[in-house]
Amino acid sequence: MKSFFKYVLASVLGVLFAGIIMFLILLGGIGVMVSSQDQPVKIKQNTVLHIELNQIITDRSNNNPFENFDFTNFKPSPQLGLNDILKNIEKAKTDPNIDGIYLDLTVIPAGIATIEEIRNALIDFKESGKFILSYGDSYTQPSYYLATVADKVYMNPEGLLMFVGLRSEIMFFKEAMQKLGVEPQIIRHGKFKSAVEPFMYTKMSDENRLQVMTYMGSIWNHVLKGISNERNLSIKQLNELADNLTLKDAKAAVNNGLIDGLKFKDEILAELTELTNKEVDDKIESISLAKYDKVADTKRKSLEKNKIAVVYASGTVMMGEGQEGTIGSDRISRAIREARKDSSVKAIVFRVNSGGGSALASEVIWREVKLAQEIKPVIASMGDVAASGGYYIVAPAQKIIASPNTITGSIGVFGILFNGKDLLNNKLGIHVDIVKTNNFADIGTFSRRMTAQEREIIQYSVEGVYNTFITHVAEGRNMTKEEVDEIGQGRVWSGANAIEIGLIDGFGGLEEAIQLAAEAANLESYRTVNFPKLKDPIEQLLEDLQGNVRVSILKQELGTEYKYYETLRNLTTQEGIQARIPYEVEIY
Repeated sequence: MKSFFKYVLASVLGVLFAGIIMFLILLGGIGVMVSSQDQPVKIKQNTVLHIELNQIITDRSNNNPFENFDFTNFKPSPQLGLNDILKNIEKAKTDPNIDGIYLDLTVIPAGIATIEEIRNALIDFKESGKFILSYGDSYTQPSYYLATVADKVYMNPEGLLMFVGLRSEIMFFKEAMQKLGVEPQIIRHGKFKSAVEPFMYTKMSDENRLQVMTYMGSIWNHVLKGISNERNLSIKQLNELADNLTLKDAKAAVNNGLIDGLKFKDEILAELTELTNKEVDDKIESISLAKYDKVADTKRKSLEKNKIAVVYASGTVMMGEGQEGTIGSDRISRAIREARKDSSVKAIVFRVNSGGGSALASEVIWREVKLAQEIKPVIASMGDVAASGGYYIVAPAQKIIASPNTITGSIGVFGILFNGKDLLNNKLGIHVDIVKTNNFADIGTFSRRMTAQEREIIQYSVEGVYNTFITHVAEGRNMTKEEVDEIGQGRVWSGANAIEIGLIDGFGGLEEAIQLAAEAANLESYRTVNFPKLKDPIEQLLEDLQGNVRVSILKQELGTEYKYYETLRNLTTQEGIQARIPYEVEIY
């Protein structure tokens, strides 16, 4: 028996030791990969910058070693954030080794405001006189909108340009909830606060239909204007093409002036060879955006003392620390506080991309933005969405700028509780009995309907939060509470609508916000620093190895459908009164 236990113990220790060795080897391998990603890159003359935007574009690059890691071949698949995409397009504009840009487009998994910022950067790039050529096997409406800045827009002969206009689809669950025996108990302020409508109705309310048509029409008109300017087609002509479904095949896209020609990939490569003054059989020198990011920027101001802090806040607003991709009240408010207390930081750009979330978390962040604005200029930059809680947190800023295509507003709040008594008792045969020490100890329980008194208490809280919300907006925007309430009520607006009603000060992206911050702080020279500070890749790996591996695998398996999983996961974190946009907004 002694021998048996001795061999078992030896085997266990052997397995444990082997596991430790394997982990150290894995850690070393990842360390080598991470360090190799930081090696500087040199490029040759007559190089083409190859821009392929086929992965989700976040507001800033993430140095997490497992982000976009390809576990099938155990290789990193780096993807730049919007900040570095814009920086590299600007760098390429004056780089003598870059002859032009090749846009390799089909589907771009990014919001229309993000695409707008990249498009504007490419328009600026064209001032250099360098070429831009775009090619897609097919084009979606957003990818075509970006492609139209190119000198030539080509497509595969068998490709298709989808040009049909915009639509909004909202799913309603009222009857499904009734069949399940679950009663939604809804408390809200704002006739346009339609986040709860899927549980109340079987179709859009008149108010919701009006607001959706207003902001959707505004975005579509802006897109058409951009295409019209670049393709020399009137907005009327473009609408007729969409209304009549004229672009039934690739030839129709050429015949109607939206595409310059139909070519195969080899023909595109031949044209790039000609554009870079190469011989027919010569190899084209090209570099991806990710690799070009490692090319030294001779204009970089790394030693400049004066700084502008760019604080990034993306995702659902929630209490606590959060992580990259969420707006944790502790993490973001701490970042703003650090920027406020840093004497070398002369101004702050608060970049927000969020449909909101917890009203309490929004209040925590609002306070830090207000304190910062009292000491140094704070310029708010809105991304694809900065609505509800996402607008709440930028309200104190000195100036707020957005894209005409940004989704904003949604100044309203709601609370929702579910009564599952019928489901439990009649559908499942489950009964709940409660013992409590005080009258309201079981308020919010799933096992019964709330009483009239309980509803009154929650409604009082909702009204209080809404009053605080519109008070903050009124103070920040120099408006009366009555004026804010008139454009509030939970109504969603586009950036183009928002400038007309005073919710924003102007149009522009991240780069324009930084320029405004420099002007507000009277800075002629400066450098930007990013907050919250990203962890070192190895530190990040050790801290949440298991969680990030799981998320990375899910992202690979689900692809662009990962967002639905993330939305469902965020629903489980909703606590307390919500300042949240009614739905996820995507433009196709």
